[in-house]
Amino acid sequence: MKLPEKKITKIAIFRALQLGDLLCSIPAIRSVRFTFPEAKVILIGLPGAVPFSKRFSHYFDDIMIFPGYPGLPEQSFDSCKFEEFLLKIRQENFDLILQMQGNGSIVNNLIQSFNAKCTAGFCQDIRQENELFKLYPDYGHELSRHLSLMEYIGIPPAGNEMEFPVNDQDEESLKKLKLKIKPEKYICIHPGSRGVWRQWPTVYFAAMADYCIDNGYEIVITGTKEELKLAKEVASYMKYKPIISSGKTDLGSLGLLIKQSFALIANCTGVSHIAAALQTPSIIISMDGEPERWAPVNKELHHTIDWTVITDYDFVLEKLKLLLSNNKSRTASTICQVSGNGNSL
Repeated sequence: MKLPEKKITKIAIFRALQLGDLLCSIPAIRSVRFTFPEAKVILIGLPGAVPFSKRFSHYFDDIMIFPGYPGLPEQSFDSCKFEEFLLKIRQENFDLILQMQGNGSIVNNLIQSFNAKCTAGFCQDIRQENELFKLYPDYGHELSRHLSLMEYIGIPPAGNEMEFPVNDQDEESLKKLKLKIKPEKYICIHPGSRGVWRQWPTVYFAAMADYCIDNGYEIVITGTKEELKLAKEVASYMKYKPIISSGKTDLGSLGLLIKQSFALIANCTGVSHIAAALQTPSIIISMDGEPERWAPVNKELHHTIDWTVITDYDFVLEKLKLLLSNNKSRTASTICQVSGNGNSL
């Protein structure tokens, strides 16, 4: 191992990004935890990552809220809060800080100022590459990029499976919504995404939703409170009335809602990674032209359409038909097996 294993008892992971980015880094973070089981591991993240860090408390002991930095678009920069943050993080005396934000062009110098005993991560320039800083691989899936970093610095992998834990509290939260749905008898439609340019047209989501209802499924439109208007826009184009849960769910109840659904139809955003982690079949529309980086890895379970290449609604509809027909085939096979077992008694 390139890292001084016995001397590392306090680790910070710098990843001040959104839900999907965080979920894709979990396999790498899991390898950190398995390699340093007794270490204190702290996530340096955005304010919205607090529920995420608590959900993954088996990997994170705490979270430090990052106040933003010039050049990072995820949040506005607050100079006063930044000075407070910088003082606090220097006082933490981290043994290791892992830079998992990207190629390091903006944050590597920043992280050096945190005064950790050791730093490691990605770098942009081959002249900066050394045994603890790997030249950023601008190719491949986000998940594999970070696993490659772990292997490069000597942290052995602990599997490449994604995770999204759900618990009893999530069950209670979902029950309180009284959505009147049965597991696997509904399909989630998630029309939102943080960037408007990454949102598939609502009229297409509406048409997909109507087709699902024509084939015997309820439709639940999911999203944040800020995306409620978008959900209502989808509903306005539909000939049937969907169930709208936008703004009603927290992270856990949304995850459970996706887990218990038959499938998810969504933009390539955080929920697509939740579906991948929970092995819920999905149809994902990639509007940013990077499906090789962000699409769910399991191509049999998840159908990802690169809308920058194929702008054909009928092509997407065919993927939905295939998904629904596969389910009918599985159901018919199960009935035949049960019937066969009964006749043999």
